[in-house]
Amino acid sequence: MSSNISISAAQLSRLVGLPDAPVIIDVRIPEDIAADPRLLPNADQRSHKDVADWAGAYAGRRVVVSCQRGLKLSEGVAAWLRHHGVAAENLAGGFEAWRAVGGLLVSSERLPPRDAKGRTLWVTRTRPKVDRIACPWLIRRFVDREAVFLFVSPSEVADVADRFGATPFDIDGVFWSHRGERCTFDVMIEEFGLASPALDRLAGIVRAADTAALDSAPQAAGLLAASLGLSRMFRDDVAQLNAGMLLYDAFYRWCRDASEETHNWPVGPATS
Repeated sequence: MSSNISISAAQLSRLVGLPDAPVIIDVRIPEDIAADPRLLPNADQRSHKDVADWAGAYAGRRVVVSCQRGLKLSEGVAAWLRHHGVAAENLAGGFEAWRAVGGLLVSSERLPPRDAKGRTLWVTRTRPKVDRIACPWLIRRFVDREAVFLFVSPSEVADVADRFGATPFDIDGVFWSHRGERCTFDVMIEEFGLASPALDRLAGIVRAADTAALDSAPQAAGLLAASLGLSRMFRDDVAQLNAGMLLYDAFYRWCRDASEETHNWPVGPATS
């Protein structure tokens, strides 16, 4: 039976990864988290015990609350949020239902430390083109929607990472970087446990565009051209990243929903 206060795992899975995806709040108890520490994409971990204190932080957002089985904890927290004027729904069946339908789950053991505001902090080289836009897109859409990205001189990435507690990526000699023929985007999908048909298809395009292997994916030339165009349009790397998010949103939706669709100019006779 459908409900106006709950959402199914199948329905939520269609929203995950989109720019207007709801905020997911994980209110599982510590024992359940210890049994399976993976997280729903972009999930905030909160306790039901102090919901009255933090509920107001989600004002104006659409929220989905998940506990282990979708019963008392998530129902109660969602009700508290609605009391505060938040558009909140309970994930029917909770974490167990999400896991049962094969929903994406993020490996929490690979999550970098968070800053005082709960954000992951990353650092890489200036003047991004492909991988250094693709990776932030993946992180913000599936891992940490509030993640901060610092773009600094190549020679300063390691020292900035050390002084500011940031995680370096897409430079030589760090964990989050190219491995053999795979680019950093591939590595992040693997390490965060985000393998899926749509993201794997997108990874093939990103890899081809980032490693000058354009023949391996027909869409790669278009992605590279758009990426190079963006790099010429913006002097500020953060502004370029913000613009590039829409580009990767579009490629992701094509990979997920439109890869079989074709388009051509009508060839039939004109009618009067």
